[in-house]
Amino acid sequence: MLARRTFLTGLLLTPFTRALAGFAGRLIDYPKADFAKFSKHLKPVGRALELPDYYVWCNSPIYGPDGKVHVFFSRWVASKGMGGWLNGSEICHAVADKPEGPFAFQEVVLAPRGPGYWDATTCHNPSIQFVDGKYCLFFMGNSNGKTDTKRIGLATAPSLNGPWTRPEAPLLLPGPAGAWDDHCTTNPAFLKHPNGQYWLYYKSWNTGEYEEAKGKEIRGNRKYGLAVSDKLEGPYEKFAGNPVIDFSKQGNNKQFEDAFVWRQHGKFNMLARDMGVYSQEVGLYLESEDGKTWTFPKIAYLPIRDYGVTEPPAPPKLKRYGRLERPQLLLRDGKPEYLFCASQGGKSMTASAFILKVS
Repeated sequence: MLARRTFLTGLLLTPFTRALAGFAGRLIDYPKADFAKFSKHLKPVGRALELPDYYVWCNSPIYGPDGKVHVFFSRWVASKGMGGWLNGSEICHAVADKPEGPFAFQEVVLAPRGPGYWDATTCHNPSIQFVDGKYCLFFMGNSNGKTDTKRIGLATAPSLNGPWTRPEAPLLLPGPAGAWDDHCTTNPAFLKHPNGQYWLYYKSWNTGEYEEAKGKEIRGNRKYGLAVSDKLEGPYEKFAGNPVIDFSKQGNNKQFEDAFVWRQHGKFNMLARDMGVYSQEVGLYLESEDGKTWTFPKIAYLPIRDYGVTEPPAPPKLKRYGRLERPQLLLRDGKPEYLFCASQGGKSMTASAFILKVS
């Protein structure tokens, strides 16, 4: 099913019959059946939030009551390099009159609090939601600048302009030693279930597998679990059938991350970044009837260059140049209007938002 034929090609192939697998012109021919319908409705808008001297990541948009588009995003100083997200990221707020921008920086919403706090060294992975009459900013923090203290938290505010009530404790903790999710909780994806419950999807992996994989390009196997609560602020109880999404049995350490979840047409829908199911270059689309059993993914989106966007050559410091990560949707009445992603590159050759319109 996942066998692929590689070949060199000219410029006549459309994005929906192929995807780039590398930077040297080698292409992968994906059958049309591998593409989700979602993928055929994307048109590139371009980059946004290109901030001098910063890497910008995790761009989460929402319409405000003012009719403007508010984006909550991560940034860290360029001197830290791409890895600075883990030990120096802060979450910021920007506003634009329309989804295409330009966006005006407003403020730093959440910054690392320093020694003694669970979010001492980074604040990352923002996902903004409007729930029960208030704004909810799900995010990840850590306390030691490493992956093993990554924890999901929830800050709330009556307005997109704050004031934000910051959590003194994480919203969700890892599992016990030896569990599939004993390493961390991160990449929050949230929705309120039609039955009134609060559903929180989270990424994690096993510490033992992670430690055994030292020296490998990808350490451990990332899976997704589900936690459910009767109250927005928790406590959240982990679903007994976790992990709800696990590609490890596909072989070759296939996995995924960066999930975004929404409900439409009576189904649960998910976007995510592929980590080997098809390739490292594409996004994934999954569906579920109950939010627990998910379809095998199809391709949701392609690298920037497959949309006819020409960018300068990649500098050596950017190893993920050209691909789209951290997919987040701008929804209107529950329907996707724009796809906001993060991508290395931009004017400062760091990282910025990249926006695609959903037609």
